[in-house]
Amino acid sequence: MAEKKSRNIGGFEHIPYFPRAYPQEEMDQRSSWFYDFANQRRSVRHFSEKPVSRGILENIVKAAGTAPSGANKQPWTFCLVGNPDIKKRIREAAEKEEYENYASRMSQEWLDDLKKIGTDWQKPFLGTAPWLIVVFRRIYEVGEKGEKKNNYYVTESIGLACGILLMAIQHAGLVALTHTPSPMNFLIEILQRPENERPFLLIPVGHAADETYVPDIERKKLKEICVVYE
Repeated sequence: MAEKKSRNIGGFEHIPYFPRAYPQEEMDQRSSWFYDFANQRRSVRHFSEKPVSRGILENIVKAAGTAPSGANKQPWTFCLVGNPDIKKRIREAAEKEEYENYASRMSQEWLDDLKKIGTDWQKPFLGTAPWLIVVFRRIYEVGEKGEKKNNYYVTESIGLACGILLMAIQHAGLVALTHTPSPMNFLIEILQRPENERPFLLIPVGHAADETYVPDIERKKLKEICVVYE
C-alpha cells in the first residue's frame, strides 16, 4: 500500500488521518466498558490532603486540550492552583459569594432541590483538595499588534474540553467537583488573569477522603435522554 501523503486543500496543508478500527464485537465491548467506567464518576466534596504530582495534572490538562473547538481556536486557559495561600484566598472569596447566594439570591425551589445534595455556603474542599483547576473562557485573542481576534463557539468549545477534563481526572484515579460560585469574577483578580478571560469552572481535584459519602442519586434512563430515528 502506498504511503499517504499530505495534501494542500484550499491553500492549507492537510495531513492524513488514520482512525482506529475494531471488529464489531470489540466495539460493543469497548462502548459498554466505557459506559461502566463513566458511570462510576461522581461529584465528590470530601478530599484527602494526600498530594498529587503536578505532572499528573498537566497530563490531564493536555487531554482536555485535545477537545474540538470552533475554527480550532482552543479558547481556554486551565490554571492549576496548588499554592495554599492562593487556595485560601479563593475559598474565602467563594464562600462570601455563596453565603449571599444561600441567604438571599437563590429561589426557594433552588434551595429545596439542593437539600438532597446536602450542600451549603461552606466550601472546605477548596482548601483541602491538593489542586484547584480554574477554567477560563478566552472570549477573544490578542494579536501581535494588540488587536482583538475573534474566537468562535467559545462556550460550546470549553464545555467539550471540560467534559474530557473530567473523564481524564477519573481515568487517573482521582476525583473532582464542578464548582460554580456565582459570580466568579473574584478569580480574575486573585489569579491576575488578562482582560480576554472569563471564569467558567472551579474544579477541586485530588484523592477522595477515607470517609467519603455521596448522595444516593439515579441517572436518567436511556429512553429519557435518547431519541432514535432509524
